[in-house]
Amino acid sequence: MQAIVFDPPGAVTLAPLLRDVAEPTAGPGHVLVRVHRAGLNFADLMMRHGVYPHPKGYPLVAGLELSGVVEVCGEGVTGYVPGDRVAGFSEDAGGFATFCAVPEERLIRLPDAMSFDVGAAFYIQSLTAWHLLHTVSKTQAGDTLLIHAIGGGVGLQLAQLAKIAEAVVIGTVGTAGKEVLALALGSDRVVNRGIEDFVSVCNEMTLGRGVDKVIDSTGATILDRSFDCIRRLGHVVSYGEAEGKPLPNLWERLVQKSLTFTRLHIGHLDNRSAEWRQGIDAVVGAIMAGTLQVPIAGSYDLKDAEAMFAALESRQTAGKLILRITD
Repeated sequence: MQAIVFDPPGAVTLAPLLRDVAEPTAGPGHVLVRVHRAGLNFADLMMRHGVYPHPKGYPLVAGLELSGVVEVCGEGVTGYVPGDRVAGFSEDAGGFATFCAVPEERLIRLPDAMSFDVGAAFYIQSLTAWHLLHTVSKTQAGDTLLIHAIGGGVGLQLAQLAKIAEAVVIGTVGTAGKEVLALALGSDRVVNRGIEDFVSVCNEMTLGRGVDKVIDSTGATILDRSFDCIRRLGHVVSYGEAEGKPLPNLWERLVQKSLTFTRLHIGHLDNRSAEWRQGIDAVVGAIMAGTLQVPIAGSYDLKDAEAMFAALESRQTAGKLILRITD
């Protein structure tokens, strides 16, 4: 089968990105999915560059997120049968390929009316956003949220789900133009960090009190500055470090205002829990009702995967990038 393969970061290689590799098999508790679409996430880039080294090692058949049709069910699988339409999260990667073996509990059944494109776009981003708002923190009506990188995939989902929860949403972007879609999807205010000071904007909008919650995927100095515009006893929720790890003074910053700090990885959630099921029902229900949009910024064939990676690395995209694998 054909697959996108990452070589060891920094290695000098002439091997192509798209290669022929052996097909996986459906082991116990796993489902072999014929992949129709796969979604690109910033974590895929971090794995390619070695910032988030994958524990499986390299060469690595890449891809964390996919949608497709069940081909074979392994021993012990009871929730799916061949022919079922599914979306999946493969923490072991392998989604950028014709077939991918996914643990049964990491699959979601797709409604017949949901396209494979949307199926490959919502799993990681929409569910990460929902659990950032409602599981590791509790967002209440009237809360004021500061959401960094609001023009990115998770950020756009956060903006919409926070407005559904009746929160006030202040977002930041680092690239001019990415504020347009975030505002169109309901954000109350979006700050271009290269032009305006988000700390001043947040303090002005909250009359000096500070925001109730900061949701951040940037880390480093952007996260550090956020402590200057959050209220005492507020909550800082992190889900990435695109600009670098938190500064060494993180503990001091938290203590100064008695803040709570949480770092979420969606793979650490219990996929058999009531909270996980609640998140799926809420997100899929909102998508099908039209109250949650999943913007798709581009779609690429397997042979054009390098262009897809370059588009995401440019930081110019607003919405999900999709890899077309099987029609």
